[in-house]
Amino acid sequence: MLVPARAHRAMRPQAFYLAPALHVLHHLETLIDGRGPLPIQWCPVAPGIFSRLFGGSGRRGVDGEVVSGQKISRRSTGFNEFIRAISREEGLKILDLGSTSPANITFMTGLGHRFHQEDVLRLSSDKSLIIPNGDNGTTIDVQRFLRENLNFGREEFDAVMFWDLADFLPEPLVKPLIERIHVAMKPGGIMLAFFHTKDAGPEAPFYRYNIAAKDTLELQPIRAFRLQRVFNNRHVENLFRDYSSIKFFLGRDNIREMLVIR
Repeated sequence: MLVPARAHRAMRPQAFYLAPALHVLHHLETLIDGRGPLPIQWCPVAPGIFSRLFGGSGRRGVDGEVVSGQKISRRSTGFNEFIRAISREEGLKILDLGSTSPANITFMTGLGHRFHQEDVLRLSSDKSLIIPNGDNGTTIDVQRFLRENLNFGREEFDAVMFWDLADFLPEPLVKPLIERIHVAMKPGGIMLAFFHTKDAGPEAPFYRYNIAAKDTLELQPIRAFRLQRVFNNRHVENLFRDYSSIKFFLGRDNIREMLVIR
């Protein structure tokens, strides 16, 4: 899902851009079912349309996910540093690997950047990807997943919002995904990632991260993905050993924040 940058300052604050009315549903079906993005002509639509399409507090969003519980506002040092890094120039290409967030689209395009969305955890939950592992168990078909998803060009993105996906993804996908993103990032590109600490329990909720301000995120509980693991610092450094540098920030709510430079 690629969203081109537009000058939002000239529009009313709550207005956004979407495909012409006759093609809205066709575009959304194409984006949601994974067949890939189509060229989009942008025009103003009524305020609140994204909440109706993608869900809000207590509503049902894409894929039948139930959005419930209280939203949490959290200041983030790592995210603030990330925004400072990408605010030095316009026209950057930003990749968001988390759940679809209208707030993130609005914020990033408002900075003059191009925005690409890939809901990796939703894509990885496709039951048709489950195959026998030869040991009377099952695993995920990593090769098929990478063949059908995340087909980016080399050195395509200037910045990536990885969020806390590594803690929730199926184990076989974690390292291949990070390697795929490494290829897709430009040298000197920046990635924001979160990792749970050892104090996070197995019931730690999965959130949609919505950008509220340059130093503040709004965490919205969504589908009941389970925390799969907790990485220690050595494991995290090993995952990103092909990147040039890593910087850790001590976050809140049993979360470590991290900036990674390609």
